[in-house]
Amino acid sequence: MEGVTVGAVTPEDLAAELDRVGYLPDAGVATAAFLAWRMSRPLFCEGEPGTGKTSLALALARALDLPLIRLQCHEGIDAAQALYDWDFPRQVLHLRALEAAGPVDVERAEASLYTRRFLLARPLLRALEEAPCVLLVDEVDRADDEFEAFLLEVLGENSVTIPELGVVTARTPPLVVLTSNRTREVHDALKRRCLYHWLEHPDLAREVAILKRRLPGVDDRLANQVASAVRRLRELELIKPPGVAEALDWAQALVTLGRTELDAETAAATLGAVLKYREDAQRALSAGVLGAPPGSTIGG
Repeated sequence: MEGVTVGAVTPEDLAAELDRVGYLPDAGVATAAFLAWRMSRPLFCEGEPGTGKTSLALALARALDLPLIRLQCHEGIDAAQALYDWDFPRQVLHLRALEAAGPVDVERAEASLYTRRFLLARPLLRALEEAPCVLLVDEVDRADDEFEAFLLEVLGENSVTIPELGVVTARTPPLVVLTSNRTREVHDALKRRCLYHWLEHPDLAREVAILKRRLPGVDDRLANQVASAVRRLRELELIKPPGVAEALDWAQALVTLGRTELDAETAAATLGAVLKYREDAQRALSAGVLGAPPGSTIGG
């Protein structure tokens, strides 16, 4: 990708760069990200919440020394919110200023309203203009079918036509990362345009490594106990199974309390750091995941 000086010539090199900025990828994630970067293809990341999809885009921007532009999708998002809009209040003020200055030529006045000074660039237009960059299209599964089709067209051509100004084309394609929590199925047409990767929760050893990297003061034993407990919680049928972010919050809460071991009493008292629904906390307690005898520790 033009303008990028990072010497990542293999997936292992990119993994090392991601590691350097605090993101510990497995081989599959590193390979998918490397191919998306080198092939100038969008990377579609799907998986449960908390598996590091958004964090991957943030880390890629840091590792490749590129600006990050984020488009947060939501129900009802449309092209104006994602691409561009016109600054209506400033256009009105401009017209009033023209009228105050004297007789107004209607055609010239109308043409002066649709110039770059009144254009509000939204994330997609900014990404096309500012590339090379990392464009994060977050939670695309929250958008509707119409927006998906629009997004497919923009990503496919890396350009967009603004009727009043002309065609805007990216000098080099942005590195696009789309994420989905699979609240609904995204259409095959969009997936076919992308490289695809399903992100799993990290294995025990990698989650321990993440905890130790992000929380340098955490005790080795405590990191292992938290990661083990979180893995057991994920095996329950919870409304929202904990992700890596919740594991980090839990470990940080324990460090803040000065704990070096995760005992059952402390685990129950700090459960709000890792489970965010009352029903999930009740299910964890009733399932005996945290039900070790008082004074005992969890996860060895």
